[in-house]
Amino acid sequence: MKRRFIGVFLMLSLILSGCAGKQVNSGETTIESTAVASDNKENSTSVDDILARLTLDQKAAQMVQGAIYNVSDESMKKNCYGSILSTFGENSFNANEWKNMILKYQKYAVDSEAGVPYIYGNDAVHGVNTCEGAVIFPHNIGIGAANNKELTYQMGLAVADEAKLTGMLWSFSPCLTTAMDPRWGRTYESYSSETGIVTELGTSFARGLMDGGVLPCAKHFFADGNVLYGTGETLDGEKRLIDRGDAKLTDGEIKELLKMYQAAIDAGVKTIMISHSSVSGVKMHANETYISMLKNEMNFKGFIVSDWDSIHNIPGDNRKDQTITAINAGIDMLMEADEFEDCRKYIVEAVNEGKISKERVDDAVRRILTVKKEMGILDDPMMEKVTTKESSVGSKEYRDLARKLVEESLVLLKNDNSILPIKKGTKVFVTGLAANDVGVQCGGWTITWLGNTDAGNRNHKWIPEGKTILDGLNELAAEYDLTIITDPEKAGEADLTLLCLGERPYAEWKGDSTSISITKESGLSTNADAIQLAKSLNHPTVALIVAGRNVIITDYMDQWDGIVMCYLPGSEGNGVANVLTGKSSFKGTLPMPYYSRVEDIRTDKVLFPVGFGLKY
Repeated sequence: MKRRFIGVFLMLSLILSGCAGKQVNSGETTIESTAVASDNKENSTSVDDILARLTLDQKAAQMVQGAIYNVSDESMKKNCYGSILSTFGENSFNANEWKNMILKYQKYAVDSEAGVPYIYGNDAVHGVNTCEGAVIFPHNIGIGAANNKELTYQMGLAVADEAKLTGMLWSFSPCLTTAMDPRWGRTYESYSSETGIVTELGTSFARGLMDGGVLPCAKHFFADGNVLYGTGETLDGEKRLIDRGDAKLTDGEIKELLKMYQAAIDAGVKTIMISHSSVSGVKMHANETYISMLKNEMNFKGFIVSDWDSIHNIPGDNRKDQTITAINAGIDMLMEADEFEDCRKYIVEAVNEGKISKERVDDAVRRILTVKKEMGILDDPMMEKVTTKESSVGSKEYRDLARKLVEESLVLLKNDNSILPIKKGTKVFVTGLAANDVGVQCGGWTITWLGNTDAGNRNHKWIPEGKTILDGLNELAAEYDLTIITDPEKAGEADLTLLCLGERPYAEWKGDSTSISITKESGLSTNADAIQLAKSLNHPTVALIVAGRNVIITDYMDQWDGIVMCYLPGSEGNGVANVLTGKSSFKGTLPMPYYSRVEDIRTDKVLFPVGFGLKY
């Protein structure tokens, strides 16, 4: 989902206005509690009763979801939309600010004529990544490298606990994607290229969210990771290399991909998001064949949501035609950042014109209401009964869990002459931007859509709280008698060079790459110079690769005695130092093939296969 930037004044006004009254739950949240039903409507939260009393206009409002910066107080009071979604902007907010804002809208919803509580959705894909102080876990590719279903379940519980502190009870995760081409800018959102790994870890994370009291959303249905290079979507004159492209699949491949979603459904996942991509030339948002398969053959009882503005890219002469196509294909809720009210009107018009049946609308709204009922939001819209294990985000317990996942996600690719673990008493020269940059460690979908580098200011609100690889080395220096050198002028005094290379933060098609070389377009601009400096020192060298995919490093591998794939570890980068020093052991294995050149992608010619990973 593409994220637009939020105007700070608009967001702060949403947070600060109307925030006086009875305290709800813990912390500083101060929205007045409100009964579900007011005097002018029936006091019932049963799905059948609500559905029976809603007008067509009110039902259509349940079927749309707008971005929070476009939903005004007045429009929520008048229309009572079924959902509002979060966004990634220039400013993050703390948990109490988020919850104040979300509950303020909830009061408008339950006091409206329709009186149906709404649900707030957010891309908590590796932590509650728009909340100040929240723990940022490794991206999915790193979770796949760790391949520990119990820790992944615990991660789900932790993310749910922090999400409840913000009031964001619907998480657009897990991503059930098998990334097959590392040139795809969303590769790091995939646990693995292997459906078995994706299934096990995706369902483990989903169970953690559900057991923690948050609604997961399996995405993106389906085959988004199987699209072919060169088929990327063209939008507004911008050609994407691979993102949102077309997948050509055999019957066997389709069967395996659908099994992942069947497992999620069987695990209790109640929402599924449709993919931007196509299968055999048919856009998934218009693909009635496969969407209806979810509801009919796969027994999915929850509701289906579109991706960000994605109906804009399906066939149709205008937005109304596209709305009709998407709803008739089986999509129950339209994620429309800007045009949610227009789409609501189009649904009403289409029903009156006989282009969408009343039965299709009732089916969609019944599904939406049923999910809200089952998750408790119809009976407890102001979250008065919601409890959390932790009283605030960023607890030591959750940071320790994230650091443990970092340690288990590291993959040792090369260790000539047992260069690792770093020996006690070693003088270590640490170079490369990725050594000391929390933003690089976290990648995209962190505070902002694309993510950010520290840019010399680790206290900026664009950068989450966290520890870097260098922080971790400094913390262990005394225990392991290490001398940590960062001044290039003193590099000659070192016994070992630790070369920290990384990718610039990116998301979606902004990360599509022709070469995926560590020194080309997706790599940090300082990588080439750092590589050259390390080579000139002629010391034993260990390269750390902080990246969202298995980048091409073939031209430089012979220069390095050790190579560690760190993926995108998130806010607890000090976990890397624990493994480098031997405080913890290498456990990670490759979740996807590692290619030596782009020409070999999607062939059997691999540098390192899935499952490869050296140990001490």
